[in-house]
Amino acid sequence: MKRFHSGIKHLILLALVFAALVLSGCADSKKEEAKPEAEKAEVKQEEAGQEPLILAFDAVPVAMDPHVQLSGGMLQYSHMVFDPLVRWTQDMDIEPRLAKSWEQIDPLTLRFKLREGVKFHSGNEFTAEDVAYTLERLKKSEDFKGLFEPFDKAVAVDPYTVDIKTKEPYGLTLAMCTYIFPLDKKFYAGKDEIVKSGPSFANENESGTGPFVVTKYVPGEQMAMKANPNYWTERGNVEELVIKAIPNSPARVAALLSKDVDFIMPVPPTDMKRIDETEGLKLTTLPGSRIITLQMNQERRPEFKNQKVRQAIVHAIDNPGIVEKIMKGFATAAGQQGPKGYAGYVEELTPRYDLEKAQQLMKDAGYENGFECTMIAPNNRYVNDAKIAEAVVSMLSKINITVNLKTMPKAQYWDQFDARTADIQMIGWHSDTEDSANFSEYLMMCPDKETGIGQYNSGEYCNAKVDELVIASRSETDMAKRAEMLQEVERILYEDAAFVPLHWQDLAWASKDNMNTEVIVNTMNFPYFGDLVVK
Repeated sequence: MKRFHSGIKHLILLALVFAALVLSGCADSKKEEAKPEAEKAEVKQEEAGQEPLILAFDAVPVAMDPHVQLSGGMLQYSHMVFDPLVRWTQDMDIEPRLAKSWEQIDPLTLRFKLREGVKFHSGNEFTAEDVAYTLERLKKSEDFKGLFEPFDKAVAVDPYTVDIKTKEPYGLTLAMCTYIFPLDKKFYAGKDEIVKSGPSFANENESGTGPFVVTKYVPGEQMAMKANPNYWTERGNVEELVIKAIPNSPARVAALLSKDVDFIMPVPPTDMKRIDETEGLKLTTLPGSRIITLQMNQERRPEFKNQKVRQAIVHAIDNPGIVEKIMKGFATAAGQQGPKGYAGYVEELTPRYDLEKAQQLMKDAGYENGFECTMIAPNNRYVNDAKIAEAVVSMLSKINITVNLKTMPKAQYWDQFDARTADIQMIGWHSDTEDSANFSEYLMMCPDKETGIGQYNSGEYCNAKVDELVIASRSETDMAKRAEMLQEVERILYEDAAFVPLHWQDLAWASKDNMNTEVIVNTMNFPYFGDLVVK
């Protein structure tokens, strides 16, 4: 098995990297030089006699508008069709993309120098105005506005210089620019309404600067793409690809084993050994930092307002057992949000399965006889998500909580999740900033529709102290003090049993062995398919 350990660095180390990059302005000439043009790529796919590359995912992107949903699937799509200002490398550094350099010109302003001569798929030229337009649109998106709440605006200084301004000093500005995929202002302006479900111009048309152009999109079924003939930099040699939705994990694996598809993600742990031992195939894995959790809705169920009941539920769920038996060891049982290596990680906050204590807590809370509630979970979003949900139902029955479970494909799940249709809801989260605070900003802070904070807090948990600490951490430039703030947040959430931590999910991809799969994958699970080379 090929296993690549990139490792998540401590936030302190990331901050030092950011500081060094900002202070230097990324002036290193090696980073300022654009790579050779697309026509200089070593081998064209058609020259190698290849058919379109078939990628089998658990689902296809939910729309063509990259701002419709903040999810792994949509960000994977964004890296294929659009390009970010900057992006993470596999070893968690920041590298230039549409921005070739940057410098901090004052505490609130990060200035980017943009590449010249870049064309959108429409043929329009990419300029600073497109960056300013995109940031304003992100701030209007229901899903993204919370992420960009610390941002003030983007100002086009000249056609190839843009200033990103924040409301206060913000240590994660550069990291957040990995989420700015400039849109074509001339193409979208005036018809760019963000529609989460249903028809819209942006859901049915695209004009990015990315390595691929969408040629066909059948929602829920497939998306076809061709290589961008005018791509601004070197790319891999894939000329055509098709993303097919195969929600069923065994069927996805079978398609790869029969060579009907070339690449699959995710890979179920039960099939990893088989794939790894199959001639002509390759298994690629990385440690993961996505936390899988359950949220208990305190507005729907009065029992969940009782701290002892929430604590009982956490103690009743055997998450180390889930990792061992269901995940086959391909995960790490969690007791908190951020994994080891993140600034908020607290060593002593460990998993706490204890059935006897759970039963006693229910008795102390006055619910010894239990109660009935509902639960929803996806059945094709996270590795073994439906099986995990079924195991949780069984575990909670031992403290007399009867759970009526409903599972569904993620294409239907997110509308149900957003509508808070169940008392307990499953959600996984990978930090958008590779930082502890982002978990709380979206999953634990008091929900605020105006700012987007708490957008995915379906438990309706609200703790003023948590909000105060997370907000203060944004502008704290002393990294040691900032870590202390985020560690206090984790301790509060742990004691309050604000949510049910299950595990941090590892990552796995499988492909034919004639691809550089190990080069294009990363811990964010946004494979850079534009860099894919098929031999």
